[in-house]
Amino acid sequence: MKICFLDNVNISYTSEDMYSNKVRGAENILINLSREFCRLNHDVTIFNNCKINNKIDNVNWINLNSVNDKPHFDLAISNNDIKLFDKISAAKKIAISHSIQSIEKFVRKGQLISYLKHKPKIVLLGKYHKSNRNILLRLFGSFTISWAVDDIFLNSQIHNQVLKNQAIFTSYPDRNLNLLINIWKNKIFANNRNKKLLITPIKENYEKYNIFNREFGNKSKLIDDILNSRIYLIPGHKAELYCIAAEEARELCIPIITLGIGSLSERVQHYKTGFVAKNSNEFADYTTALFNDHNLWFDIRKNLIKLRGLKKWKNTAIEFLNNIND
Repeated sequence: MKICFLDNVNISYTSEDMYSNKVRGAENILINLSREFCRLNHDVTIFNNCKINNKIDNVNWINLNSVNDKPHFDLAISNNDIKLFDKISAAKKIAISHSIQSIEKFVRKGQLISYLKHKPKIVLLGKYHKSNRNILLRLFGSFTISWAVDDIFLNSQIHNQVLKNQAIFTSYPDRNLNLLINIWKNKIFANNRNKKLLITPIKENYEKYNIFNREFGNKSKLIDDILNSRIYLIPGHKAELYCIAAEEARELCIPIITLGIGSLSERVQHYKTGFVAKNSNEFADYTTALFNDHNLWFDIRKNLIKLRGLKKWKNTAIEFLNNIND
């Protein structure tokens, strides 16, 4: 089957950037799906803003601006922009949604006319996403799918020599990092002055509260930082529809504490892979408990170890293709 992906995100990237800090979740998903489709013997092309046209690991990377004569595909997949279907022709069209859009915003972003014209199925990322997308904006069908994590996380060796005093946040600062900092300063640090929080780099300095910027390096460095942490702290955000960052921590068997905002209540199994707190006081209490109660920490850790390796991109790719005909 001839498959193409269409992505107009304003960065230049290819699969060679997979383990850099250059790509976010949406681009990471596209890279992994395209790679697995190719391994399943499909002919795969990606149209995006890459600088040069190239073939990498049997996947064609083509600059969007060089597309001419509306090439035909059996399946076209748009990464969050339905207007891109105008550039190609395809027997089947799928749009991956990475945002919650009201009908008003959908119209304002120029998506409605293209949606009615191309009639794509919509890929949703979970229960939270489905419940917050207007039924009219999945009129031509939809399906829900779970993403996986990069092979580098699956293949990383976990160890038991975990720092006893470090928690970590690895998502982007716009995902309620300020909320986490306030909880840490006012409710956690006051009673745990020997504990440390490692965060995605920001300009403000909170080192007097034992909050330190982590090195924003490649994924190998990210994995080292997570593996050397005792707890993964992530409040969640209303715009967070899946949160691969939390899945990465789960795969590395680090207990997670969240407020369950957005999709985070779907990423964490309460009392099994971490805790879903009802408020900031509970969030602080659960954090303190996991810092200080070794038996509780190891109980959660054992549950996480049992779940290792269950979410692989090959399985996700097969599930994705099975859904296009349903």
